[in-house]
Amino acid sequence: MIETRKVEYEDLGVTYEGVVAYDSTITEKRPIVMICHAYGGQSKFEEDKAIALAELGYVGFALDVYGKGVRGSTPEESKALMDVLNADRRMLLDRLRASLSVAKGLEFGDADQVAAIGFCFGGKCVLDIARSGEGIRGVVSFHGVLDPSGLKQEMDIITPILVLHGWDDPLATPTQTVALAKELTDRNADWEINAYGHTSHAFTNPKAQAPEN
Repeated sequence: MIETRKVEYEDLGVTYEGVVAYDSTITEKRPIVMICHAYGGQSKFEEDKAIALAELGYVGFALDVYGKGVRGSTPEESKALMDVLNADRRMLLDRLRASLSVAKGLEFGDADQVAAIGFCFGGKCVLDIARSGEGIRGVVSFHGVLDPSGLKQEMDIITPILVLHGWDDPLATPTQTVALAKELTDRNADWEINAYGHTSHAFTNPKAQAPEN
């Protein structure tokens, strides 16, 4: 039986609210998959991914990096929220690490078996987790934003990385895709980029209405 519940957590005076999904009939600890949200904030889209992962036997944790109740209701509001963290990638990384700590503390999850997936802005988030030197089992970026963090990080990347990318994505150009490959190679990452021809942004979201969404 799949159950969901909201999880509140705090970091540096900010309260966040994620959603965890799990199969309550499984008694042993199981792998955890974090889901990093798109630019509008944690939503039903990410919650549904958590549920789908729970149905496969994982613990799904749809995290939050904006704050409890802080969500964008229009593209303009969403972009404004995202831009704050784009301008301060250290703050973004701190919030991601706080969410990772919560994921590892889930009582029905295996703290040694954690991975992360992310969509759009969330794809940038999972790449930043890997770039930071965190050693989790793997990250997958779905039509993610690929720009470098700008932080001084020269250590090897030890988390395996898979990037699933639309070649015609206006938010992640061919030049940026090649630059990411070079960045990951220079840092000795185990990486793979699958690029899909004639494919734009948000290709996993059936409700996407425009390439920038």
